[in-house]
Amino acid sequence: MILLFKIYAFIFGALIGSFLNVLILRLPTTEKFFIDRSRCPKCGFQLKWFHNIPILSFIGLRGKCANCKTNISFQYPVIEFLTATISLLLFGNDISLHGLTSYLFFFTVACCLLVHFVIDIRHQILPDVINVYLGVIFFIHVVFFFHWKHWVLGGLIGFLVPYLITYVFYRIKGVIGLGGGDIKLFGVLGIYLGPLGIIHNMLFSCILGSLLMLPLLMFKVIKRDQAIAFGPFIIIVAVIQIYFPSVFKMMLGALLF
Repeated sequence: MILLFKIYAFIFGALIGSFLNVLILRLPTTEKFFIDRSRCPKCGFQLKWFHNIPILSFIGLRGKCANCKTNISFQYPVIEFLTATISLLLFGNDISLHGLTSYLFFFTVACCLLVHFVIDIRHQILPDVINVYLGVIFFIHVVFFFHWKHWVLGGLIGFLVPYLITYVFYRIKGVIGLGGGDIKLFGVLGIYLGPLGIIHNMLFSCILGSLLMLPLLMFKVIKRDQAIAFGPFIIIVAVIQIYFPSVFKMMLGALLF
């Protein structure tokens, strides 16, 4: 029975992954992601239902548009398979109401962070609609499991600290440090992580960003004045905090001692 449910979880994840591809493609544009039918971005051909079967359609079409034969981006099957795998891994052996609600919460959060990650890398924006949705999901969860001081202080620190630092930096240097999406994401994550957790996220995301960016600057892969998406660093640290808390405790211990 558990095996059957896990198969369902994988299929469900693949279907959601197909929808995430739509969000990743359309949220940075003015396209409506919930009304307009899927179509080839090259020739505009409206896809049939059997062209939208996650993973399988890409294999069946051999990675090409059914109409103009333009290559289909590998992003589509990769996101679908990744989301399906995340769904499978998060679906535990507990199929009680508590187990299912826990799975839906953590899977939904993972989907939001995945969309944010890809969009920020490609367009250097973190859409407000995802931040708001993620904030609502976190709020519904924390009011049942955390004291109000945890999420109120966490949200305030997560939003105000990076906002004030960015404001001061702008007044001194005349350059915007963090984007509005990054600041809002810190605030949203603070609701779940709490005051100490969001401070840890700020610290480790800055460390991670420095470790990855400094070599690129040294070898002139990127320019010193080139804008870099910071959201992926925030998200990577948040994923470790939320899904691998024991690993994060080890990282924190290694940093402090």
